Amino acid sequence: MPAVLFTCAGQRVDIVSAFARAGATTVAADVDPLAPALYHAHRRALVPRVNAEEYVPALAALVAEHDVDLVVPLTDLDQRVLAQRRNELGALLLLSPGFVVEAMADKYLAHLYFERRRIPSPDTWLPADLPPEIPFPVLVKAREGFGSRHIYRAADRHELEFFLVHTSAESMVQACCRGDEYSIDVLCDLDGRCLNAIPRTMIQSKGGESIKGMSLKDPDLIEFGRFVAEELPIWGPANVQCFREPGGHFLVTDVNPRFGGAFPLPLAAGSRYPELALALAAGERPEPRLGEFRDGVVMTRFFSDLCLTAAGDGSLEPFAEELPEPLVGEPGEV
Repeated sequence: MPAVLFTCAGQRVDIVSAFARAGATTVAADVDPLAPALYHAHRRALVPRVNAEEYVPALAALVAEHDVDLVVPLTDLDQRVLAQRRNELGALLLLSPGFVVEAMADKYLAHLYFERRRIPSPDTWLPADLPPEIPFPVLVKAREGFGSRHIYRAADRHELEFFLVHTSAESMVQACCRGDEYSIDVLCDLDGRCLNAIPRTMIQSKGGESIKGMSLKDPDLIEFGRFVAEELPIWGPANVQCFREPGGHFLVTDVNPRFGGAFPLPLAAGSRYPELALALAAGERPEPRLGEFRDGVVMTRFFSDLCLTAAGDGSLEPFAEELPEPLVGEPGEV
């Protein structure tokens, strides 16, 4: 069985479990002993913080110990250091080139990069370079960050100046898109060929993460996702966030070079992204399967939980106490 190491595993139980169902031995690593994904993997390990010098050597030791074939970062937190030091890991890193990771980590640099690569994106300015006439409303957005933190909508010049003065994050100003928003979950091979691009609607989001959406077999969105992914280029997974404007053209607002927060939706739609990633780790070269997924699959997400108790050695283990029969039935039971 191929072994996969997941870094910054956090709450991504969905991704870890999907790779296990695809036939991988899963190894989850995190700095937090309460990270839920640790306890849904075959093996788990605590590692130093991502900014510690010992972080990459600790991952390399796990690669050697568990004979890992593939390393998959699950958040933005360690992408830069892993992209810079990928040759030290001892296994294939499923992450885009360092220059792409670096540009996508800063939303203003990403905008400039999009322009250089002929990828359309909304007008964007640094606060010191604002033009005299601005098409309000606009957004004040943190240049770095995730989860829709430090984003403010300004309806006029007064509000814009207020937000720029009071935000605690280094920010940029971006014209508001006026169309419908979509996300496109893509997976590319190690040559930057897009293997598939699965668009989804954004029915509802919380904290910048989609919790309700639907897969959409729209040829224009599929082709646009492929174009963006190959033009950057992307290696492995990415999530392309874009708007279809009233004139029918697309504008990219963000690209995250990792599996998206709504990973269960493209998976349910038939992406087979875990199997394709394992094929790449095995040295295979899968053929693109653009448009091969189920249309109209709807995802609605909910909270779950995991209870832990101390083991004999002081570590934590999943725990489920035997409870008496409930006095009343479960919701929906007669």
